[in-house]
Amino acid sequence: MITTLPAPALTDEQRAEMHDLYRHLHANPELSMQEHRTSALIQAELEETGIGTFRCGGTGVVGILRNGDGPVVAFRADIDGLPIREDTGLPYASTATGSLEDGTEVPVMHGCGHDTHAATLLTAAKLLAHCRERWAGTIVLIFQPGEETAAGAKAMVEDGLWERAPKPEVVYGQHIMPGLSGTIQYATGHTMTQADSWKVTLHGRQSHGSQPQDAVDPIVLGAHIITRIQTIVSREVDPRRAAVVTVGTFHGGLKENIIPASAEFTLNVRTFDEAVRIKVLDALRRIITAEANASNAPEPTIEELYTFPKNYNDPQATAQVVGALQQELGDGNVTEVEPLMGSEDFGLLAESIGVPSVFWFFGGHTQKTLDTDPVPMNHSPFFAPVMEPTLSTGLQAAVAAILSKVGV
Repeated sequence: MITTLPAPALTDEQRAEMHDLYRHLHANPELSMQEHRTSALIQAELEETGIGTFRCGGTGVVGILRNGDGPVVAFRADIDGLPIREDTGLPYASTATGSLEDGTEVPVMHGCGHDTHAATLLTAAKLLAHCRERWAGTIVLIFQPGEETAAGAKAMVEDGLWERAPKPEVVYGQHIMPGLSGTIQYATGHTMTQADSWKVTLHGRQSHGSQPQDAVDPIVLGAHIITRIQTIVSREVDPRRAAVVTVGTFHGGLKENIIPASAEFTLNVRTFDEAVRIKVLDALRRIITAEANASNAPEPTIEELYTFPKNYNDPQATAQVVGALQQELGDGNVTEVEPLMGSEDFGLLAESIGVPSVFWFFGGHTQKTLDTDPVPMNHSPFFAPVMEPTLSTGLQAAVAAILSKVGV
């Protein structure tokens, strides 16, 4: 068991401030890489506490909290919202709107709980800034934009994050999930999948629906491709390895009696193992090309939309964090689970400089909510974490993890 001092306790006033901060963030979400007001608020809060900051990756904010000689540790919180119309009925529910890249105006919601991540890390920073006798070293506070689009971590790294901030020995992060509030879940080793998303445009030859002999039908071609690629996981991937291939959209044609000139679909691939990832992506290209050839169609156009990196919990670093979390929250509230098939770009922050990382999950629902069917999940318009003990658990976990490395 790792032995550390318990996390410093919040005063009633500090807890109320954390709640107010959370309500404000929840009511004012912003889309990925557009988090201008959110970043300004975070930067102001950090600087008011005496923590030096700099902007990074567009709308990202980095705070550097120094306290003499000692280890360097980084902790990341993501800050972007989602294009979802909130339907929680909360008194602080979002009515915000934003614009997608194509100019489409959409409702915006913190439907994945990034408001809880930002509020708890900001509060942790303030707490640690005022109890310097408890630790020594440097804490790098990363408030990352654009997690939902896999753009943020990449943007921060490419903008010189680790040239401008001290290089940490380990990077920590956490994420709210629809588990029981007050509890922590973690995995050792593979924690979340790599993810690849493509847009595939199929090129055909347009004709009247009554003259199919003069057409190359991209809709029929797409139907064959989509059916065939479902055999990749079932017939080409070792059943002892995990992989998921999903076609999320299909668009083609404008009228029922016109065979269109083109059609497009988007797909998403989830894998843990890099060799499996390469095998699946190669198989996708092979099948897409072969089916086009079989239909006498031109070569399809494949556009890579985004790639999420692997999220791997270093076993030794994880053991140290888990010990601290168990001591802080109780053994029964910290549980090891199987890896999740969801994805995160968090792993890139540590991978880019070759240091270990640890990522865990904290619950946000009451037992009553967990007993409903269906349970409101992340990305649902009904996702409404209970404020307490959710926020306090996220705060305690962040502080305990940081102190497990820099505590004295």
